[in-house]
Formats: sequence, structure tokens, C-alpha cells
Amino acid sequence: MDWLLTPGPVRLHPKALEAFSRPQLHHRTEPARALFLKARSLLREAFRTQGEVLILTGSGTLAMEALVWNLFAPGERVLVPVYGKFSERFAEIAESAGLEVDRLELPYGRVPSPDQVARPGYQGLLLVHSETSTGAMVDLPALARAFKEANPKGLVGADMVTSLLVREVALEAWGVDAAASGSQKGLMCPPGLGFVALSPWALERLRPRGYYLNLSRELKAQREGESAWTPAINLVGAVAAVLEKVLPKLPEHLALKAWQNDLLYRVGAELGLSPVPEVPSPAVAAFYLPEGVSYRAVKEAFARRQAVIAGGQGPLKGRVFRLSLMGYYNRYEALGVAALFREAFADILPAS
Repeated sequence: MDWLLTPGPVRLHPKALEAFSRPQLHHRTEPARALFLKARSLLREAFRTQGEVLILTGSGTLAMEALVWNLFAPGERVLVPVYGKFSERFAEIAESAGLEVDRLELPYGRVPSPDQVARPGYQGLLLVHSETSTGAMVDLPALARAFKEANPKGLVGADMVTSLLVREVALEAWGVDAAASGSQKGLMCPPGLGFVALSPWALERLRPRGYYLNLSRELKAQREGESAWTPAINLVGAVAAVLEKVLPKLPEHLALKAWQNDLLYRVGAELGLSPVPEVPSPAVAAFYLPEGVSYRAVKEAFARRQAVIAGGQGPLKGRVFRLSLMGYYNRYEALGVAALFREAFADILPAS
């Protein structure tokens, strides 16, 4: 079995695997409705919101698009700091929805500061909390606070795709109005579900658009334990099973994820590797390739040890490699991955 060290999809939680061994549920039955309502309740706890969390069949990108299309009208002006591939995607989604998008362009690996987003005249701010392409994490509460001081009626939308269940998150307490995430990252489940978390104020601001992504239609159905369209009900069961296991011990789980990612950076430092992010996220460790070393060589060194890693995206393609223990790894397995990391680079770097 391969060691899956990519930042999504990730190594599955045993509770997710167990959930998939159960008989197929029909999604329009009482047991399925009960399961759907349980998953939604647990997701509200995970996002720390008094609002609603909608479960969509699709990826995290689908959730990002649903957030934008249902909270903003064409022609409205939004600020989108771009500091990686997924913040760039947020800008592209907003543009496709007919919004007037002002991009705040930053070098990949850097993060925006509160002063940079404290600009008046916007209906919204769209941010990626954990920028997986670079391994960077923004100070979401500080950015949301600075933006809202300049735009009291503005909405803050966040991509929490690789921060949910990896780093502490909170909607209302942080001044975040809506957030998107997915099943195949910190929730340690397979790809296939997207989540849109909406604060009470965001619920008041819903502007339903589209057909499949119409969140008002979804909200009406999901409050009754169903979805407007056929849900991936097996995945919903897996998500509920994982959350039931992880949430009661969430502080310990988050501390483990932080320690594991820090371990990868400590090994990288031992090997003389330069980190990509200005402020690291616990979801992924990203390193610049050493001079004269190709990504192919690094990928093959890990592959010889049955490990799968990820490369760079956008302008970082061919310049970096990324490792993640965001999936289900305990402390001792992480130490094994650290040894594998050292051994792989012993193949690559000349002996000093």
C-alpha cells in the first residue's frame, strides 16, 4: 500500500472505511434523513457556526462557486487577494459570476496583511485560509476584522478546504460570513462532497442563482434531512462517522496535525531545504527544490519507497514539492514518514 503524502486526496480515517462497508441506503428514507441531519449538525460544530452548513455533491471548488453565486449579485465589487493557485481560483470564480473583481496580487508563498484589505467600497472579501499550493496560512480573523471596519456591510467568504479539522476555525467569532470546504482533506474521507457554511447574517443575504447550485432550494430540503438532488449518501455517512470520532477530542487532534507538519519542516531544515510559505499552514509542508534537482527526481525517490507526493502549481510548477500528513496518521507513523523523507533525499543529495 502506498503512503499517500499528498494534500488531497488523503489517507482515509478508519471510521470512513468502516462506513463504506455498510449496506447502501436509499437517500429518501428515514434512516438516510437521520444520517443527513446528524452530519449537518456535526459540521455546524466543526465550522463553529450558529448558522447552517449545506452538504453538496461535488468538490470544494463546487462549494466555493456556490458561495460566490448565492451571496453576490453581478456587478458587485469584491476584493480578492491572490497569493496562490486556490486564491487565484476564487478570483476566477468571482469573475465568472459577473462580479467586479479587484485582485490584490502577492508573490506565491506570501500572505496579505490587514492593512492591505482595509479598503472601503467593497461588497465582499474572498480569502483562502490555508493556501494549499504554497503551504501558507493567513490570519483570517485579523483580515476579516480589518475589512469589515472599512466595509461594515461587506461579506467575508473563506475557502476552508484545507483548514477544517486541521486548524481551529470559527465563523461568527472570526467575522467570517461564509466558508467552503470538502470531504477529501482534513475530514479524511474520499473526494465527492463540498460544504458551504453560512452564518446567520449570510443566510439573510442569500441571493439564489442557478439551478443545481441554488442554495435556497438546498436549504429548504436540507432542513428536512434531504437534499434537492441525489446526494452521495455513503459519503455523508463517512463524514458523520469521522466527525463523531474526532470532534470530542478536537484540540488534541489539531495539536497532532500541527506537530506532524512541523516535523516535516524540521526534517526539511536538516536537509537544507528552503520552505515556500511566509506563514506555514499545518495542512501541508512545501519546499523549494534544491538547485540542480528536478521534481521528477524527488517524486521518483519517494515512489521507490511507495510514497506519493505532490508538485508545484501555477508559477511554482517544477520549482517546489509538497508533503502532507493531513490524512489519518498517528504520531509514530509520522515519525516513519520523517525517516522516509530523510532516506529519499539521501538518494538525491550528494554526501557532504
